[in-house]
Amino acid sequence: MTVPADAWSGRAEERTDVWDWLAFGLAVFFVLIYSQAWIAPVFGVTIDAGASGAIRNVYFPAYAAGIALLAMVPAAAVQAMIRQPFLLLLLAIVAASTLWSIAPDQTLRRIVAVYATTICGIALATRFRWSTMAEVLATAHALLVVGSIAWAVLPPHNGIMTELFPGAWRGLWTEKNALGGNMAMAFTIFAGAAMLNPRRQWLWGAFAVAALGLVLLSTSKTSLVSLILGAGAVGFVWFARRGPVSGVAATWAAVLGALLLAGFLLFASDVFLEILGKDATLTGRTKIWAAALRQAELRPWTGYGYSAVWDDKSGWGPLAWITKEAGFKPSHAHNAWLEQWLGLGYAGVIAWGLFYLQTMGAAIASVFSRPGAYLALPFLVIYSLLTLTESVAVTYNDIRWSIFVALAVKLAWRGRE
Repeated sequence: MTVPADAWSGRAEERTDVWDWLAFGLAVFFVLIYSQAWIAPVFGVTIDAGASGAIRNVYFPAYAAGIALLAMVPAAAVQAMIRQPFLLLLLAIVAASTLWSIAPDQTLRRIVAVYATTICGIALATRFRWSTMAEVLATAHALLVVGSIAWAVLPPHNGIMTELFPGAWRGLWTEKNALGGNMAMAFTIFAGAAMLNPRRQWLWGAFAVAALGLVLLSTSKTSLVSLILGAGAVGFVWFARRGPVSGVAATWAAVLGALLLAGFLLFASDVFLEILGKDATLTGRTKIWAAALRQAELRPWTGYGYSAVWDDKSGWGPLAWITKEAGFKPSHAHNAWLEQWLGLGYAGVIAWGLFYLQTMGAAIASVFSRPGAYLALPFLVIYSLLTLTESVAVTYNDIRWSIFVALAVKLAWRGRE
């Protein structure tokens, strides 16, 4: 069975068969599962502890979909991974942490989950070209946009918060910041899909506007700032690719803008926090950081094991001390860099840092040489901001980590350009 010319990229020299459609469907499926947008509609906004087992089981089909997608291009996957030595090193350290984990059973179980989540990202990068991968992600996020609007508009209006922030939209997620953050990233994905697929530019442009509208309805100021920076990155890529002169001008403008932003954050942080509606503790984050740093310093070389800290029920482990110092029980470190040090020690945070720097360096270089920069750089700008306030690196069952891996592998490997 064949259908006319690659229906998702518009390239007439290639043809799409049933396997391509199957691959597209599998990818959209696991992106939706990792978005976690189904948890609140299925299990409720207040999730019962007894539902955790059922929630874990939902991810297994996503793991199977990722493995099936990777099995379609095994040789390409091997070639791509050879070009990502820091990712391989990071995954090896994650596995080795079972040996010193304070909860080896939990670490082992979650290693399986993070490996599967990573495999899905590798599969995205190696199975699709840039334009098609952008539309895989855009299609999944378009469904999330439609679902969030429907969940809020249709009775009983479950997508609108009634407590804490009455009237703020939360869409398919449990709270408004989750909607805002996901829609800010969705905006960059829609923009990238529009630039890489001119024939459907109008469609993805319309969804980008809808994503912006949902960010505004969420009332999340942090997400709005992220979206603005992501949009600026799209504009930077567009202007830089106009020609050598515009490329130089865009680069200098970006450097100057980054310096001005850094100066503003350094010398007028109180104004910045007021704009975002945050207090000096960043909603308690600085208390978590200070407490987690003290615990990390007790085991700086090894850490406490991958994902072993935050469910410790011993009453005397690192979580107990963090909870005591912070004044509440956090669910993660709220910083991707600190999270790696706490779980994996110096080796883990160095491996993550090298992987991140390799990816960002390749993304910046791609601006002047590869159209995939329209998708990669804007997303990575927002992701980089998230690493400072959220634990989004080496995270199991999380679409943000899976997309980061996909972009990192795609940037390092020039197959299926």
